[in-house]
Amino acid sequence: MLTEIYRPAKAPETRSAVWMVPLTSAIRAAFGVIWAVDALLTWRPEFAAHYIGYLENAARGQPVWLSFWFQMWLDLVRPHPMLFVWLTRGLETAVAIALLLGFMRRWTYVVGGTLSLLIWATAEGFGGPYVVGAANLGPALVYVLVFVGLIVFDRVEGRTPYSIDYYLEQRWPNWTRLAEWAPADVLARVPPRLPWADQAIAIVALAASLVFLFGSLESALAVQPATPENAASAVSPLSLAVSGPIAHARDARVPPLLGTGSTVEVNLVATDATIEIANGVNYKAWTFGGTVPGPILHVRQGQTVQVTLTNHGMMPHSIDFHAAQIAPSVAFRDVNPGESIQFSFVASVPGVFVYHCGTSPVLLHMANGMYGAIIVDPDPPLPHADASYVLVQGEWYTSQVEDRLMMGNWSKMLAATPDEIVFNGTAFQYRDHPLSGRAGQRIRLYVVNAGPSLASAFHVIGAVFSTVYPDANPEHALTGVSTYPIAPGQGVVFDLVIPQPGKYSFVDHDMRAMELGAMGTLEISP
Repeated sequence: MLTEIYRPAKAPETRSAVWMVPLTSAIRAAFGVIWAVDALLTWRPEFAAHYIGYLENAARGQPVWLSFWFQMWLDLVRPHPMLFVWLTRGLETAVAIALLLGFMRRWTYVVGGTLSLLIWATAEGFGGPYVVGAANLGPALVYVLVFVGLIVFDRVEGRTPYSIDYYLEQRWPNWTRLAEWAPADVLARVPPRLPWADQAIAIVALAASLVFLFGSLESALAVQPATPENAASAVSPLSLAVSGPIAHARDARVPPLLGTGSTVEVNLVATDATIEIANGVNYKAWTFGGTVPGPILHVRQGQTVQVTLTNHGMMPHSIDFHAAQIAPSVAFRDVNPGESIQFSFVASVPGVFVYHCGTSPVLLHMANGMYGAIIVDPDPPLPHADASYVLVQGEWYTSQVEDRLMMGNWSKMLAATPDEIVFNGTAFQYRDHPLSGRAGQRIRLYVVNAGPSLASAFHVIGAVFSTVYPDANPEHALTGVSTYPIAPGQGVVFDLVIPQPGKYSFVDHDMRAMELGAMGTLEISP
């Protein structure tokens, strides 16, 4: 049988004909390297985080006759996003390995071409290229054409000794059905081999080509290094903001206690929501309760807080209370979409604390808006304040989806180069809608720096804090402080008694933060 398949054939007439088979194999292997890089990108956390975003981004602005196609895929993927993430990862990795080794070439080309065509038609071609996140699968339609070219080459040239398939066919002739595209007469040829000297030249040439490929791969795959220069060059939400004052500001007043009994209940829902981060500019956020920051929780020292977290998002989420002393492996574990978790803790330490999503990567979840504040009143309480407000400082790292709609930018998050630094979710909202107080009265500010990455230097211009409570314990109070540092994840209580009426700006005294939105106004009346 083998003698019939590998019967002697005429030697190639030209040296160039001998080179065609190894050259085609080298192209296949180089294509395999590109697929390996693509596959590696799919294993990055931000790929999973933005998987739905890829589809949503491509679906925007489609003609009416195409909208059904994208809606069908969104309806299919949304209930089980991680299933499709793992399918994509598995297929990408399998195709990459098969291309590199020359394994099951017939089916590899079909699967790879179909997957590339599907990516182009759902997340790249009609609506793209997509720009969400930092894991771009590449120019998928070009990939389809490369697979077509490999099929044509294989039909013309037949077997190649530079593949695993060649050796499997010698042992199992029926393997041909999985590996080869060529007709029987082409498969009957003895595939040409280069002399070892020529193969060494080919290997060096291929290595040089790969060095050049990797030099340009970063731009070809639309993956930019996380540098301040690149982050600053992107369109920012402040540059897109509508001129004039923002229409509405979040109510910054301290809410009443959740209850006066020994136990209080907290019900939080993790959900995706589109929120305003600058005047007229929206962001596709991950939230607690549909707002950023999430609900402000107010309890009394010694109360038991019974927490229920329900996940209505598209991926696992969790919650980490800095006010709690509890095993995180029990209380702060991940909650899958559609599921809930319950736990309780005693609010034994007074102060103002952040709570946030603790699901990996925590940076991504917090930077997308999953944080809030909990106030634990000391027992006995602090001195009476005539006005009390909560300010949660946060950072937005953005990429433009379209027009005035933004999404998260992982590279900027890693580089800690935010586009906005804000109080209570929206830039400059309390400059446009000042907080109020009266001269000579005590104003209390509960300030939490949710970060997730940058420290704050809180300051009220023209005023000195009468008291600073680093942990809401009166025994630890500081006096006569003008500016006080707040680390990411820290909360501090500030008391002000301003003697003269006027407008007093409260800021993060990092001048960059002021320019990026961390500025508001206290309007003091007589």
